[in-house]
Amino acid sequence: MKGLILSGGKGTRLRPLTYTSAKQLVPVANKPVLFFGIESIVASGITEIGIIVGETKDEIRAAVGDGSQFGAQVTYIEQDAPRGLAHAVMIAEEFIGDDSFVMYLGDNLIAGGITSLVREFEELGCNAEILLAEVPNPQQFGVAELNEDGTVRRLVEKPPEPRSNLALVGVYMFDANIFESVRRIKPSKRNELEITDAIQDLIDRGYEVHPHKVRGWWKDTGKLADMLEANRIVLESFDVQRGPGKIGKGSSVEGRVSLGEGVELVDSLVRGPAVIGAGTRLENAFVGPYSSIGENCELVRCEIENSIVLSGSEIRDIGLRIDGSLVGRNVRIVKTDFKPKAYRFMLGDNSEVGIT
Repeated sequence: MKGLILSGGKGTRLRPLTYTSAKQLVPVANKPVLFFGIESIVASGITEIGIIVGETKDEIRAAVGDGSQFGAQVTYIEQDAPRGLAHAVMIAEEFIGDDSFVMYLGDNLIAGGITSLVREFEELGCNAEILLAEVPNPQQFGVAELNEDGTVRRLVEKPPEPRSNLALVGVYMFDANIFESVRRIKPSKRNELEITDAIQDLIDRGYEVHPHKVRGWWKDTGKLADMLEANRIVLESFDVQRGPGKIGKGSSVEGRVSLGEGVELVDSLVRGPAVIGAGTRLENAFVGPYSSIGENCELVRCEIENSIVLSGSEIRDIGLRIDGSLVGRNVRIVKTDFKPKAYRFMLGDNSEVGIT
């Protein structure tokens, strides 16, 4: 089998962060989301991986390289615009050939990896396997309706009135018959080739599509709330060990905390689970549970928890605790002494600020 990872979306739900960074490279527990998918595929025994890339192709290439850091061989496949998941399958046909393959959405996380799912697909000998999860908001996903015997009856993309709460998880397995189906379907109302329509075509043509209900957690990290929840879940499940960072006088570390190389704590407290990236300095600061602080950050006289801070950022002299936040790269959040006293912002499009 081969692997196909989709990493070409624009990430509009995470703007303004994704104006300057690929959404698949936003970190969870200080590791880009995309890396979790690559590692899951390699762990299942698949080492030939194609990555669909778009506008952020240079950034994705720089981060992933040739795949050797993961024990894989990566081929990049350029998509001129986001034209739907089925279109991504279509342009990957030359790379896939006659092989079966796993398709993995690059901004998704799934508990326990996909090794058992790949084995199930191989043992069943079916033409496709789809992963399903119960969700409270199925109208935002592709939705599957099942027959009484558990087989797939129908798939609908983002139905306004869902007949099921079973959403398609962002991992699929196909044999080569899917390529005929993606050529047979027509663009949807949003002018995209939907993978739900292609899978429905497989069903209509009598091919076997096996549904697998996901019992553990699964996250599509396309929104802030989901990104923070994924960060919490990953930190909770990681065997986080205290690293080589320097814990100075008056500082302490509680619980499962990873301190990167060159981390310095001065009169500060870090309460895990938490990850502090290499070269970061904390002074008179508190970093609370479920926080991921990137490399080369500086946190001085401030408190933060349940948040993600990307590399190179500075937070200084903030009186109230920061909670539930996602801070981008090289951001400065500082107190000023300007007159008159007032809030002062420089924010990109689609930013959100909460003031108590």
